[in-house]
Amino acid sequence: MTKRRSMGIMIFILSIGGFFVYAYLLMLSEWSPIVLQLSVLMAVGGILGVISWIGYNMATSRPSPSSFITDDKK
Repeated sequence: MTKRRSMGIMIFILSIGGFFVYAYLLMLSEWSPIVLQLSVLMAVGGILGVISWIGYNMATSRPSPSSFITDDKK
C-alpha cells in the first residue's frame, strides 16, 4: 500500500508542477503562441481520435443477439 500511496503522491505533485510549467509557457514566455496552438491541436486531435475509435468499433463489431428486435405479434 505504501508503494501505491507514494506513486499517487508523485503523480499529484508532478501534475501540479506540470500545470505551473504550462501556465508559465502560456502566459509569460515567448513560446505562448506555439504552446496555445499545440494545446488546441492536441485537444481537437484527442476528441476526433475518440470519435474515430467509436466509429471503428461500431463498424467492426458484431451485433449481440440481444440487440435484435423481434416482433412476436404477427
